[in-house]
Amino acid sequence: MKNSFPVNQSASIVVSGEAGQGIETVEQFLNKIFKNSGYYTFSTKEYMSRIRGGCNSSEIRVCSKPVASFVNRIDILIALSKEALTHLSDRISEDTIIFSEKENFSDVDTCKLNLVEIPLSELAKNAGGKIYANIIAANIVPGLFSVDFNLVEQEIKEVFARKTDEVIENNIKAAHMGYELGQKRREEVHIEINTAKSRDPKENILINGTQATAMGCIAGGCNFISSYPMSPGTGVLTFLTKHAEEFGIISEQAEDEIAAINMSIGAWYAGARAMVTTSGGGFALMTEGISLAGMIETPVVVHLAQRPGPATGLPTRTEQGDLELVLYSGHGEYPKIVFAPGTPEEAFELAQKAFNLADKYQSPVFILTDQYLLDSVYSIKGLDIDNAEIQNYVVQTDKDYKRYTITENPLSPRGIPGHGEGLVLVDSDEHDEEGHITESMAVRNCMVEKRLKKMDLIKQEVIEPELIGPESYKTLVITWGSTKNAVEEALSEINDSEVSQLHFKQVYPVHDRLKEYLERAEKTIIIENNATSQFGKVIKLAAGMEIQYKILKYNGIPFSVEEVVKELKEICHGCKQLQS
Repeated sequence: MKNSFPVNQSASIVVSGEAGQGIETVEQFLNKIFKNSGYYTFSTKEYMSRIRGGCNSSEIRVCSKPVASFVNRIDILIALSKEALTHLSDRISEDTIIFSEKENFSDVDTCKLNLVEIPLSELAKNAGGKIYANIIAANIVPGLFSVDFNLVEQEIKEVFARKTDEVIENNIKAAHMGYELGQKRREEVHIEINTAKSRDPKENILINGTQATAMGCIAGGCNFISSYPMSPGTGVLTFLTKHAEEFGIISEQAEDEIAAINMSIGAWYAGARAMVTTSGGGFALMTEGISLAGMIETPVVVHLAQRPGPATGLPTRTEQGDLELVLYSGHGEYPKIVFAPGTPEEAFELAQKAFNLADKYQSPVFILTDQYLLDSVYSIKGLDIDNAEIQNYVVQTDKDYKRYTITENPLSPRGIPGHGEGLVLVDSDEHDEEGHITESMAVRNCMVEKRLKKMDLIKQEVIEPELIGPESYKTLVITWGSTKNAVEEALSEINDSEVSQLHFKQVYPVHDRLKEYLERAEKTIIIENNATSQFGKVIKLAAGMEIQYKILKYNGIPFSVEEVVKELKEICHGCKQLQS
């Protein structure tokens, strides 16, 4: 048996077991160990919607160069439960080296598998009990890679800093058992690991999409959040709540999503910079509130973390299925802005920008993420904090102030109660310039046109899509949101000078150059994590052009690099034409 990881190629390590076995803890531990050792890492997880049992897994990619996407391939599998082998059977190949206890092999055909027995229960017992099993398992991998054990020891001391000296020493002892076992098994089964190290990753930060989004909100001046917990959007609520005192944020867990959106609108009316974070099912309850914000021209920022629907769907998996929900949310017609970050850097940038644009245009702004982006952990150089600027558009009112003054500029000066001499009236019914209810058809026409005119101004600062690859492309691959990195890595692997990627991080309104990009291509392809090509429809409405090929996935799992490579090769070489 021999498995080799060539220099400059990533090693794909998967840890799998039941919920409650500490899979995520192992993932976090290995990410830090490898980063501090000089490797680039990326990790992502898939987990079932249960507190105990089932079968979850985390993939950690280790590489000598930056890496940030999911691969289907498993090079090393640490199987902590019997179910792990069947759960991941479609990803296990004859080259996969599987580390597990002997009892977990009983229900699988072992003749074609590279199985390496690890006496995990016995070692854990010797270390002091079952509680040490995951720390032993976690350190098999550093042993395989011959990572400096001093880094392991240092990390354990940091993780258990608040524990007693005895607990710390026991965990170091357990870690050393796993480390030695990894080194021993490496020699026994002739595992050759040549993945090169680099100095750069040591200076990087490890961050997931949730943290990046929440930090962007803080950079945008967010000082109020009202939400009802709903995975996978809850992480932003918990992050801002954890740091509320530090950054002067009021955090309110509302009784439901209707209350949450109305609290947020009220907070903006009073002068705060507020947001809500939710998922599709929760957002469905907020749509009347969104329409209220459109009518009273009050800013609101909504973070919608997508997961598969309809209804509860797959509550812990990923999808890009809520774009149309956001685009057509609320009754009536009013302007809105929709961002869809594809990386932590974009999540930070767009979340920060959302608050400024909501304030400026007095309209709803949406940050559309998904479970894959939010839960994945990236190794990045940092976030662009220096260019984060809080832009406040609130005015001091005079005694003749009218909230909805009609002028050539559709952006009426926005006052807040108590800031000046004026009375700030707002009403959910149609209203006149002062904010009083009206049923005048002439005033109604003026107010509708005033609100819609904002789109002319919004379109002047739409973010242009990013062209990745040569300008002289013949095939154009369109991505939005979290599909960015998998496609970028796939195209790098294909290495075709006639194929480029066009990535959108603002999906509404779309940039005016869209049609120009499309017309230059002989073939157009769109890749989306949904069943109906929701962004493809937006493109058709905006540019009047149908995307020729659609690569769609909607089983709750993100695109792997391998499947993108396969699909693109088939299309580019004319072997397969996907249904439009």
